[in-house]
Amino acid sequence: MKEIDRWLLPEGIEEVLPPQARQLEALRRRLLDMYDSRGYDLVMPPFIEYLESLLTGTGHDLDLKTFKLTDQLTGRLMGVRADMTPQVARIDAHHLKSKTPTRLCYLGTVLHTRPSGFAASRSPLQVGAELYGHAGVESDIEIFALMVETLRLCGVEQSFFDLGHVGIYRGLAKQAGLNSTQEDELFDVLQRKSQPDMRELLGKWSLDNKLTDKFLGLSDLNGDASVLAEAKKLLKGSDKSVLAALDYLQQMAELIAQRLEGIAVHFDLAELRGYNYHTGAVFAAFVPGQGSAVAQGGRYDDIGRVFGQARPATGFSTDLKTLLSLSKAQAGPVSGIFAPAEQDQGLTRVVTELRQQGERVVCALPGQQGGAKEMGCDRQLLNNNNQWQVEPV
Repeated sequence: MKEIDRWLLPEGIEEVLPPQARQLEALRRRLLDMYDSRGYDLVMPPFIEYLESLLTGTGHDLDLKTFKLTDQLTGRLMGVRADMTPQVARIDAHHLKSKTPTRLCYLGTVLHTRPSGFAASRSPLQVGAELYGHAGVESDIEIFALMVETLRLCGVEQSFFDLGHVGIYRGLAKQAGLNSTQEDELFDVLQRKSQPDMRELLGKWSLDNKLTDKFLGLSDLNGDASVLAEAKKLLKGSDKSVLAALDYLQQMAELIAQRLEGIAVHFDLAELRGYNYHTGAVFAAFVPGQGSAVAQGGRYDDIGRVFGQARPATGFSTDLKTLLSLSKAQAGPVSGIFAPAEQDQGLTRVVTELRQQGERVVCALPGQQGGAKEMGCDRQLLNNNNQWQVEPV
């Protein structure tokens, strides 16, 4: 390897330098404090664990994203986490074992084998929150509102939100008697919203005309809350799970209008993000100029069953590094005090007092190059008549 190559990082793996690292840490603290104020307790899952628990209930997509290696102690296959949500579900089900609603939050690096989009990071700084033990619409609204507040706190402006429900497509597939292969095949076509391909596929299966019209209509059912009324007309007579999903979305629309003033929600009944993972309402946040969601979440009931306790669950997650890159908030100048390199007890005492007051004090090193300005300080300690005082640079 050439010497210059030693400084290269793998594609999609980046390090965070000043001042962005300082901004990230400030955001991290604000977010965790905000979650704590709402009753969400912080958990810190391990970076690596056995593969079978890491991928529980997550479907094929996360398996492809996960780096795998063999544990030299046991010979078992391990994975580097690509998503912290299954780990938090394990903590709730296996360790906490609560019968009451549990609110948990987390923040840490995850690792992906491939980037999720063009120029995307393979080492996102994932932050999120999960609410276990409540199956009602109110818990979904609480998580949705927490996602909205996370974007606001990070200075992400002009956000808009998509809302859907995987139960609609899943119920229609069940009513049509589709097997798992057919369900997946139609799912792929629906995500592309290709009417010709969908017509060809449904025609090949000789589905009932009414069911065919319902599947074809799903791709056009997107817009504001009025689309839910259109959906009820189109999907009339469908499986009861489909109608229940529509009613659920209607309740969410009404509660969002009541509790989150000024938030515009776009409904897309063909949006099936995380279809193999989620069990109910799904939502995502977008900003202009970004091709993919900047935050997403939804309901994923009973994921903890394999860990010993099946509970209702809903949550959201986002990448803090992405939010920082989209933030309109300007970082303030770094404020610091420069202390000279002198052996003086009075100076040492003043430096200690200033740091206890929350000040940033940078002590000079003997013979160093550069002074206060070069060290990023806007003030300095000067000795006036044997009294150390803070003066502007």
